[in-house]
Amino acid sequence: MLRQLLLIDDEPAFGRFIAHAAEVGGYSAHITLSPEPFMQKYRELRPDAVAVDLAMPQMDGVELLRFLAEENCAAPVIIVSGFDRRVLESSMRLGTALGLNMVGPVEKPVRLQDFLDLLGSLERPSAA
Repeated sequence: MLRQLLLIDDEPAFGRFIAHAAEVGGYSAHITLSPEPFMQKYRELRPDAVAVDLAMPQMDGVELLRFLAEENCAAPVIIVSGFDRRVLESSMRLGTALGLNMVGPVEKPVRLQDFLDLLGSLERPSAA
């Protein structure tokens, strides 16, 4: 069975790009464009990995990180955004403080190989 990746991003073309990359990386991708479908799909799937854009019109990525923490998300959470590196790092720290398994971040524009490398790293067991 394919691993499941759930992405929220309000740019359909970017969603298609990530879906393609995920499929190349051995995942079945589920793309959502807004928070409500994302939250519903998350509860339905309990995906193996989650990718969150920080800049969303109805709800920002920080609120989505809080939602994932409330849902006790154990899946790796990837921040994908065009924001400044400092904002990405702050979001990563917040996610970690909320108890999430943060990986990345991935800066837009995303290079296919960088995203594939990140997905590949999720499958390797950690040296804990």
